[in-house]
Amino acid sequence: MSEKQRERFSSRLGFILVSAGCAIGIGNVWKFPYLCGQFGGASFILIYLFFLLILGIPVMVCELAIGRKSQKSAARAFNVLEPKGTQWHQLKFITIIGCYLLMMFYTTVTGWMMAYCVKQIKGDFVGATPDQVAGAFGDMLAGAGPMIFWTLLTCVIGTVVCVAGIKNGVEKASKFMMVALLLLIVVLAIRSVTLDGAGAGIRFYLVPDFGHMAEIGMGNVIYAAMSQAFFTLSLGIGAMLIFGSYIGKERSLAGEAITITALDTFVAIMSGFIIIPACFAFNIEPDAGPSLIFVTIPNLFAQMPGGQFWGALFFLFLSFASLTTIIAVFENIISFTIDNLGWERKKSAYFNGIMIAILSLPCVLGYNLWSTFQPLGEGSAVLDLEDFIVSNNLLPLGSLAFVLFCTRKTGWSWPNFISEVNSGKGINFPANLHGYMSFVLPLIIIVVYLKGYYDKFAPMGTSLLVGWMIFALALIAFIFFPAIYQKKSK
Repeated sequence: MSEKQRERFSSRLGFILVSAGCAIGIGNVWKFPYLCGQFGGASFILIYLFFLLILGIPVMVCELAIGRKSQKSAARAFNVLEPKGTQWHQLKFITIIGCYLLMMFYTTVTGWMMAYCVKQIKGDFVGATPDQVAGAFGDMLAGAGPMIFWTLLTCVIGTVVCVAGIKNGVEKASKFMMVALLLLIVVLAIRSVTLDGAGAGIRFYLVPDFGHMAEIGMGNVIYAAMSQAFFTLSLGIGAMLIFGSYIGKERSLAGEAITITALDTFVAIMSGFIIIPACFAFNIEPDAGPSLIFVTIPNLFAQMPGGQFWGALFFLFLSFASLTTIIAVFENIISFTIDNLGWERKKSAYFNGIMIAILSLPCVLGYNLWSTFQPLGEGSAVLDLEDFIVSNNLLPLGSLAFVLFCTRKTGWSWPNFISEVNSGKGINFPANLHGYMSFVLPLIIIVVYLKGYYDKFAPMGTSLLVGWMIFALALIAFIFFPAIYQKKSK
């Protein structure tokens, strides 16, 4: 039986918006503005953009190139491109586990966004005190029933969209949500910067504060910018690779990666214009993490004239940002079973929809029925463990796998990579960057990976930290050495 023709996006715009939707997520909104303000405003943005150029874009180009050449998901791409007798295909487990684990907690967080959108529409926070707003988030997490409902609704949306296929499902839904997201973010940013007292927030956000940078330490600022540039693009679990497999060779891949990165950066910077000036206008601290979105922001809208309306728009924007990522990663998971098991799309979508719904339950229950289980220390939950495995392990290790595969003679090899990347019109990837891509970029990724372990375990004591750092290095050796140093079969 001949292999079916692989699905394609209907347009370049569809590919760009779907890929950007995958990269754009809640981290753009609740992390980037806070980091920018904390680490020196405009100077942090410049360092961040530099690392996007030398770190984020090259890794994305690698993912897109492997996907386009292999015409497979990450579950089969290594098998198609690796030299005979090598073991690169063993690395696919990083992407498969990574996608499933990401969905196991991202479905829950997306459910939070949709629940708060409904709360804002209903006016639940109108006239509420700060304590009442803070308590609402805790009450939501404690309610297993409603949390399960919103998580399952997220899974249903992802399933229904992906069942319809690439053109009629993933592309159409992502186009609509991305256009709506971009319009909403511009409207919200204009509203925020025109508030009385917003000027101080704009200066705090955009004017470099080199004195504050010196107090924090240049090394800390550089690492914060580098890690945010790395993690913001959702690289390392094959989420970009799958979309590379749905496009033709009309355009070179470096230009496409730059466009996707530019959209992701636009959303991150505009999110800062929404949050920072508004927080200054109402004398509210722009805290990081979930407290920013579910406590600080609702308090902000509770004080703002017309806050019920603006709050609903804000959480609608966040819901779209989360759902575009859900749809993109869900499509990746569906492609695993299509490519590996030969299943039809509907069967793969329904099976994985049910699986993800079941696998998402531990994250939901980790805040209520299983709240005594604190895997990473006091105050942690199941979500923190799942996020640590994905963000601090699988994303950097997966990115390292893609880069090494594209640059090593025992892998796909640099000439094959460059030939694929520069096929088509547009910006070419410099062929003279072989040394940088082979040695410097992998070293940067390893630094990001090890620093994540250091930050997580340093507060727990030196002996525990040393043990975990040894584990991290051993994990790299165990995963990569067999693939890199195995000779090709003749």
